[in-house]
Amino acid sequence: MYYIGVDLGGTGIKIGVVDEKGTIIEKDSCPTRVKDGYKEIVKDMSQVINSLKAKLNISDDEIHSIGIGSPGAIDDKNGVVIFSGNLEFDYVPLAEEMKKYFDKPVYVGNDANCAALGEYFALNDDSIEDFVAVTLGTGVGGGIIMNKKIFTGFNGMAGEIGHMGLVMNGEPCTCGKRGCWEAYASATAIIRETEKAAREYPDSYVAKLVEENGGKGSGKTAFIAQRAGDKIGDMVVKNYVQAVAEGIINIVNAIQPQVVVIGGGVSKEGEGLINPVREYVEEYSFGPSTVKKAELRLATLGNDAGIIGAAFLGK
Repeated sequence: MYYIGVDLGGTGIKIGVVDEKGTIIEKDSCPTRVKDGYKEIVKDMSQVINSLKAKLNISDDEIHSIGIGSPGAIDDKNGVVIFSGNLEFDYVPLAEEMKKYFDKPVYVGNDANCAALGEYFALNDDSIEDFVAVTLGTGVGGGIIMNKKIFTGFNGMAGEIGHMGLVMNGEPCTCGKRGCWEAYASATAIIRETEKAAREYPDSYVAKLVEENGGKGSGKTAFIAQRAGDKIGDMVVKNYVQAVAEGIINIVNAIQPQVVVIGGGVSKEGEGLINPVREYVEEYSFGPSTVKKAELRLATLGNDAGIIGAAFLGK
């Protein structure tokens, strides 16, 4: 049997055919026509799915189910997107609409939760029941798996870990509040701090790298400077790592997951990021050193996590 996974984004839709082992057999994409409304968006999805079926010579009988990962608050029991600013959705019956095209079970979940589910299945370890995925990208996303199932909370909005309050009245966040973890631990945050350091320390290597990049920093700039022995780059990275660790320590203390996976663009720094975060978690998370703490790992699926997780909503 095959599972169809749909990763619905604000600008593009990625769709894949996934086998029982979690391997994407084939995938394709199309633009998200937000202004044309949800019915046209679902129609586009159905056309891509039919194209994939034809390419693979798969019949409807070979498809187990269709899963859709969407940004926003989700009523997963009824397959409804309660609200999504990116998609301009307001109580959209996504599952019901998709069933007009396919006589198959259709499941809808939050996109970050789907990515977490994909990473969870990638662990391929049945002994792990409680798990958290953290994505360090433009914002900070995440998903929580408890007792091997996505934890959504009573209103479908659990897992918005990027909006944990870290600093009261701190840096402004995209959500309209101030001091959210996202405002300190996202790629956007380290870029902001890198550019600020370049202005304050114009003779630093960080400043040189920023200047060479047209006055713009990136999520990698401070790490590159740190590896080159630049003290200012080292300062920016250490402050950033501490901010990442503070949020993860809060997650670990509140949930005590067996594994925390870190993904997103900044995670490409690999051990240079995760090792110092591990040290903070070991030292500052609750409990004596004799008690086993959450294991931190790097995400493995990249941009495919959302497709695989959405596909396995029906598994």
